[in-house]
Amino acid sequence: MRHFSFSGFIPVLLAMLLVGGSADISAFAQNRAEADTASVQPADSLDTLFAELKRERDERQAKRISERIWAEWRDSGSATANLLMQWADKAVTDKKNSLALDLLDQVVVLMPDYAEGWNRRATLNYAMGNHDKSMADISRVLALEPRHFGAISGMAAIMAAAGNDELELKAWEQMLEIYPANRQAQERLGELADKLSGSRI
Repeated sequence: MRHFSFSGFIPVLLAMLLVGGSADISAFAQNRAEADTASVQPADSLDTLFAELKRERDERQAKRISERIWAEWRDSGSATANLLMQWADKAVTDKKNSLALDLLDQVVVLMPDYAEGWNRRATLNYAMGNHDKSMADISRVLALEPRHFGAISGMAAIMAAAGNDELELKAWEQMLEIYPANRQAQERLGELADKLSGSRI
């Protein structure tokens, strides 16, 4: 199994997983290109949705709530950034990953406080095999939105690829704190718990 080097990110990720994380990324919030970035995410609406997601135990109902959260995340509040994201999606569909990466680079420069821009780039970097870059983007996502279960799932996937069962387990535990009805997290957490308990006997 191929292993990846995460030495620069493991302390940050452990802090995020264990205490929620609030890394300062203000250094990246320079050279804003637009004036319409003041309201990236409607916090009250998201807070309500996350409260519903945490209470919901029915898998289908929880998925509907998660889709509403994704809809909130996708809207950057900037017509320009939204268009760049759409172009990036089309580039990925057309298997033009380099173009998609260039477009997402523009998104995160234009709106460094837009968590979904970083998350989309993290997903693309993961798909391209750039796991270290994906992890760096995930750390930015979680600094902006610690409840981003999509980014946490991506982190778990990278830890799985690296063969780091304990950190993968912690990622899934964090996921279930936010999204208790997520079936993938439930199943993978059970598998890892059995594996790790067996290895300690």
